[in-house]
Amino acid sequence: MENCTDTNNSSTCTGIPYKDSKTLLVAVYSIVFAIGLPANCLTSLLTFLQIQRNKVIAIYIFSLSLCELMYLSTLPLWIIYVQNEHRWNMSVEACRITGFIFFCNIYISILLLCCISLDRYVALVYALESRGRRGQKKAIIIVCFLFAVVAIIHTPVFYMEDNPERISRKTCFETLPLDIKLASFSFARFLFGFAIPFTILIFTNYKIFQSTKTSSSLTCRQKAKVKYLAVAIIVIFLICFAPYHVVLIIRSIYFMLHQNCSCPFEKNIYSIFTVFLCLTTANSVADPIIYVLVILSSEMGKKIPAEENNIGPILKVEIFSS
Repeated sequence: MENCTDTNNSSTCTGIPYKDSKTLLVAVYSIVFAIGLPANCLTSLLTFLQIQRNKVIAIYIFSLSLCELMYLSTLPLWIIYVQNEHRWNMSVEACRITGFIFFCNIYISILLLCCISLDRYVALVYALESRGRRGQKKAIIIVCFLFAVVAIIHTPVFYMEDNPERISRKTCFETLPLDIKLASFSFARFLFGFAIPFTILIFTNYKIFQSTKTSSSLTCRQKAKVKYLAVAIIVIFLICFAPYHVVLIIRSIYFMLHQNCSCPFEKNIYSIFTVFLCLTTANSVADPIIYVLVILSSEMGKKIPAEENNIGPILKVEIFSS
């Protein structure tokens, strides 16, 4: 690790390797835009048709695809930004709007993944109790509430003062080094936007695995379909969101412990952080996979013969047809 100098102790960091990840970022953003835009447009259309059939889970997937489309619309701006070696040549307002959409997309996506897992958990574990209580109106209220809360939490980005790095280099939401407010906010993002949702996902999907394993009303193939959806959600979460939040919390902890000498560390970890930040974009391509798995499960449900004992028919209707 480098020793601190006067430059290291200044309000901005110099020598940040902006060029190192340029090719990778442009390539990934371009691929995600090319694949994610049509995939999410198609998902939005198909889930809208599922909503017309009164499918509760379609509300969450439809909202997820709309959220991704909103973010994908800003990707060309991020591509231009990276190609210009992290210099934002558009207005400050444009930077703040794209940053606002980026952060909202991450945490709305995470919370909607939790909603999908919770919905499957309730439908499977509490099949009898939840029947008639899981309606589209409740799902719409939940989605609107999540959108509103996440948007309100991130509105401060519109009132942030320009820091020296932003003014001198024209960066967009790349404050190096961190400051106390950003580091504290990063702790909150890690806890409420990652750690708690991850705990919910692990709990609900573990219960889903347990219930499908002991269920006598589902065949092995039907159980596999339920498990595929659970595994897909966990994998998407771990690949797209875990690396970014782990490095985010590491940066914040390091800054809190070395407030006057964090630039050398920021310089060394910058490329890793931007690559993991890039992984969050892959979520826009991965989310349509959830729709495919849900539809496959629903089609499976239509072919399931009703049983005359226990809660088999109810369980199947709740899992596969809602």
